[in-house]
Amino acid sequence: MFVDFCFQIQYGFLQHDLGHVSVFEKLKWNKVAHFVVFGILKGASTSVWNHMHNQHHAKPNCFRKDPDINTHPMIFSLGKKLSLKLGKEKKKYMPYQYQHNYFVLVAPLMFTIGAQLVSLRFVLLRRKWLELFTYLFFNFRVCLMYVPLMGFKSFMAYFWLSRYLEGSWFIWVSQMNHIPMNIDYDQNLDWFSAQLSATCNVEESRFNDWFTG
Repeated sequence: MFVDFCFQIQYGFLQHDLGHVSVFEKLKWNKVAHFVVFGILKGASTSVWNHMHNQHHAKPNCFRKDPDINTHPMIFSLGKKLSLKLGKEKKKYMPYQYQHNYFVLVAPLMFTIGAQLVSLRFVLLRRKWLELFTYLFFNFRVCLMYVPLMGFKSFMAYFWLSRYLEGSWFIWVSQMNHIPMNIDYDQNLDWFSAQLSATCNVEESRFNDWFTG
């Protein structure tokens, strides 16, 4: 299981760089490799990723525009200004004083299940039939490989636990360099300034480079 979710998360980091067109010199090679890694090896939708990731980089940490912080305020209270506004309005949807405790369990669970539902809804509404095929083919292939070995119930436990651990890793990496930074409504910053104001770099080391992709 450890090897499985390690491979899956590293596939995720690789597809991120391919999606940013930063691996190969030619655009076409990046797009083809992105589809292979994300669509076939991970069973996910490249169109969904491009759609949401473009929104994220267009308005990083901007409430109601960056999908990465859509959990505010229904699940988590994010950003000093937005949290202060919630307090003044006396709105409370969750026990925010404990969010540092339930973040560890809830955030990966939301990602694990939510990503599947969002992807399916998107490809069906946008009629991305090839991506739907790769999604179904991935799940069929994985079932064909593991169900005969461990039975359906054990496979489902293995599969979802592995995806949950992968989600935990991904959430920590993706959020630790955004949540500590300023989160607010759109301030109409230029693109470069917006990236700098919403991103906290990680200290360079061999482990950090591997762990954070």
